[in-house]
Amino acid sequence: MFQKTLAALALGAGMTLAAASGAAAQDTPKNDYSKDITWLCRPGKTDGDACGYDLTTTVIQANGKSSLEAFHRNPKAPIDCFYVYPTVSNDPGVLSDMVPGPEEVNVVKVQLARFGSKCRIFAPLYRQFTLTALRAASAGRPMGGGARPQTGYNDVVDAWNYYLAHDNHGRGVVLIGHSQGSGVLTQLIKNEIDGKPVQKKIVSAILMGTTLPVQAGKDTGAFKGLPLCHAASQTGCVIAYASFRDTIPPPDNSRFGKVRGANAEGMQAACVNPANLTGGKGALHSYLSNVQIANSAAAQKEWVKGQAKPETPFVSTPGLLSAQCVNKNGFSYLEIHVNADASDPRADDIVGDVIAGGVLQKDWGLHLIDANLAMGNLVDVVGAESKAYLAKAKK
Repeated sequence: MFQKTLAALALGAGMTLAAASGAAAQDTPKNDYSKDITWLCRPGKTDGDACGYDLTTTVIQANGKSSLEAFHRNPKAPIDCFYVYPTVSNDPGVLSDMVPGPEEVNVVKVQLARFGSKCRIFAPLYRQFTLTALRAASAGRPMGGGARPQTGYNDVVDAWNYYLAHDNHGRGVVLIGHSQGSGVLTQLIKNEIDGKPVQKKIVSAILMGTTLPVQAGKDTGAFKGLPLCHAASQTGCVIAYASFRDTIPPPDNSRFGKVRGANAEGMQAACVNPANLTGGKGALHSYLSNVQIANSAAAQKEWVKGQAKPETPFVSTPGLLSAQCVNKNGFSYLEIHVNADASDPRADDIVGDVIAGGVLQKDWGLHLIDANLAMGNLVDVVGAESKAYLAKAKK
């Protein structure tokens, strides 16, 4: 996961695939998105849907009592979700292949599958710049075998166009991405959606773990026709954020929370709090992973003091976490507060910070768990937006 964030941020900072590979760009054949094998998740997929996963959750109250929460998908959901995953591939070449590895499968379990209660899910595979190539380039040993810098983006455009032509059938759609996936979707929205007829199909865009530029104090900037969201009844809007602990704010070298570059003047990073779209603080409805998070300090040792960990893949802790969007020291971000109470038996902290070589990497914030922190809130928002979108469509 740490390597994933490194890839996302290095590419976001301007490292093109061709530059990183150190070789001339080569044409790559188009993918055929009519085939199930080119999708991680798609309704009716016959060769295994990566979103068909056990999402049973143990809900742990502050007093230590717990209960099981089952998850129910809705195959008849009235809207769709289209997801682009972050840079996760460990394939050996410059570009990932179109065969999903455990890293692609696992990320949709954590970041996407739960939206299946509110929308039909579409998650295309795409030939992203690999972690292998990034590590080689970062070490000054770029790999040969160049490929066009826009290969991954072009794949997503092709998948999006195939979805519109063959699967959409006039339905509303939520765009969902994290980190590098958010960057790809930002480009897709700018080039293919913003100001075009298809924009009317956009229920919302959820862009997590990214720095989306907006004009300071305003709701637009990166996009002209899709403002930031301020209510669950609002559609055609954007939720964007990057999360940091209130005890570990972004340092000067953080690549999240501040717009940089030639066009940075008068701009700030967008922050919309999924727990309170209208502004101010809100309680986070988190779905935290109950397994080891790579490169974090450690797996959660215990959720209730003196008790064995539950066996479910996810844990929810009502009341433990809250969030608000803040502007501090030139950064705009989602500030996470842990409502610790030493007098109750529930754990007083969570894991999710990036640790490299035993050192806390403050500049990454809680990037590893951006999606986990607000997953329940986001699912609820998508449900409310779906109702609002359908009500408007009937008028």
